[in-house]
Amino acid sequence: MPRLNLLSLCCALLLVLLVAAGATAQQRPLITEDVDIIPPGSMRIEAGIDFLQGARYTVSGLTGDLTRVGVIGINIGFAPNIEFQIEGVAQNYLSINSSGPSAVPLSLAPGATSANDTGDFTLATKIKLRNETRRGPSLGFRFGVQLPNSNQTRGIGLNQTNAFGSVLFGKKFGRDGRLNTFGNLGIAILTAPTQLFSQNDVVTYGAAGIFRINRQFSIAGEVNGRANTRPGDGPLGTESQAEARLGMQVRASGLRFDFAGIKGLTRFTHDSGVTVGVTYDTPSIFAPAK
Repeated sequence: MPRLNLLSLCCALLLVLLVAAGATAQQRPLITEDVDIIPPGSMRIEAGIDFLQGARYTVSGLTGDLTRVGVIGINIGFAPNIEFQIEGVAQNYLSINSSGPSAVPLSLAPGATSANDTGDFTLATKIKLRNETRRGPSLGFRFGVQLPNSNQTRGIGLNQTNAFGSVLFGKKFGRDGRLNTFGNLGIAILTAPTQLFSQNDVVTYGAAGIFRINRQFSIAGEVNGRANTRPGDGPLGTESQAEARLGMQVRASGLRFDFAGIKGLTRFTHDSGVTVGVTYDTPSIFAPAK
């Protein structure tokens, strides 16, 4: 299990229990997946920027402050219970604070103070298996693959193909479902970037919620991460990672703006950061499957 700061984790979990959502699907600034599907025939387009302090890269030995520009998400509702998703980062910029021994050759100049690279993109499908009942939660399943779009010689990405799958569950409370809690539990198969024919099967998890204050404002919070299942810290590049997020969504002019603070919860995760972004839900643009 990840070596969490117990106090930080307890505070984050308390915040999650005090907050929670509207009625539709995955939404910024959270990364835990909601069970609900966006309306069939429509698209959800998300874009944002992340600023993360104290990012650590165990494979390249680099540490520094990371800026993710173009944190992109495109969700397509294919049917009332099926959604297709594309997620990734257009460009990562790392301001290097320190550099240690690297397990892979790097193409950085000696004494370089910065690096940049494209992020790895993910293709995923979400299936809603059951609607929420009065006593039981809604259930779903999400599976996908992370593509090797990055260049490992830049020191930021790992350029590996990873697969994952997780069970989704959620429950709404209060008048008109004002309080919506949801969570994920699954497995990710991570290729070990420095060991030939090796992998690490990590446990993935998330607990999240959004509280709708009124038609314009919602508060969102979560704890999300992965837990190494191998002895010690696991192969380089597959260590336990976790973070907590707490922020707000603001609806205006047909868009949903968001911002959140981020706190890393393991020694292999960034220290802290912020994220800001915007989401646009399109009207129906094609005839969905029935």
